[in-house]
Amino acid sequence: MHPPPPGPLGDCLRDWEELQQDFHGIQETHRLYRLKLEELTKLQNTCTSSITRQKKRLQELALVLKKCKPSIPSEAEEAAQELENQIKERQGLFFDMEAYLPKKNGLYLSLVLGNVNVTLLSKQAKFAYKDEYEKFKLYLTIILILISFTCRFLLNSRVTDAAFNFLLVWYYCTLTIRESILINNGSRIKGWWVFHHYVSTFLSGVMLTWPDGLMYQKFRNQFLSFSMYQSFVQFLQYYYQSGCLYRLRALGERHTMDLTVEGFQSWMWRGLTFLLPFLFFGHFWQLFNALTLFNLARDPECKEWQVLMCGFPFLLLFLGNFFTTLRVVHQKFHNQLHGSKKE
Repeated sequence: MHPPPPGPLGDCLRDWEELQQDFHGIQETHRLYRLKLEELTKLQNTCTSSITRQKKRLQELALVLKKCKPSIPSEAEEAAQELENQIKERQGLFFDMEAYLPKKNGLYLSLVLGNVNVTLLSKQAKFAYKDEYEKFKLYLTIILILISFTCRFLLNSRVTDAAFNFLLVWYYCTLTIRESILINNGSRIKGWWVFHHYVSTFLSGVMLTWPDGLMYQKFRNQFLSFSMYQSFVQFLQYYYQSGCLYRLRALGERHTMDLTVEGFQSWMWRGLTFLLPFLFFGHFWQLFNALTLFNLARDPECKEWQVLMCGFPFLLLFLGNFFTTLRVVHQKFHNQLHGSKKE
């Protein structure tokens, strides 16, 4: 090889030779990465199919055990109970394993994102996404408090009200998508605390389409005051639940992917019972909103379909929030009562 010519051209050629050597190293690293990726995909498929087989056999075993339980002799009851507990424990272990394996998206995620794999492969990535979700809720709640306060006391314009309602629609839509991704990655949020965000999205969408008029003005201040109070309570919940979850995770009593919710769950019993009066007041305010809207719908001057379409979601939110919270409180008292009797 000819020696490089002196001057700037020679420096450029030397730099190019160094870049070429680095490039060959990058090519080799990328080749190894592709091989490992293929191996990873094969391992994922093998693991998924093995877990599916095991889960099917466990379900069959649990069904057989349930059928023969009434005829089991008394001396074998303890062994049968131990086997039942082991089956439940194994199912819980499979749930944790599947959080690190690709899975088909549910109906909602498939409609929104298509068949995109949203499973995060490392604990760090899962926890980082969960932490970002919690921060998103906290920051947006603060923004909603400020905007609802501005609309309620400083500005009386349908344009700013529409902007507020559009923000609510976007916020709840984003929450439902992020929660679905977190559920795919092992978060245990379920039931009503997921569904009520879909109801809130629908309610905010209807409020957004409600034209300005007599009925709207009659309900406007009540709705904005309720939104301000609800955002304040949600801020309290996120703030205190985050600290409580952090302590419980450190003690090994909660899963690392557990989330804060806009309600009350059994793990909040220690340290967060002071939130219950705020929650119940908010639930009954939702009922009051529903009754106000139903009363407005009976007004002869009421022509807007949005009045009833807002009343039903508020009633549904009250029923779901109130009875879900009441069930958690009742179960906790029931467990404490039985625990004290055993002692």
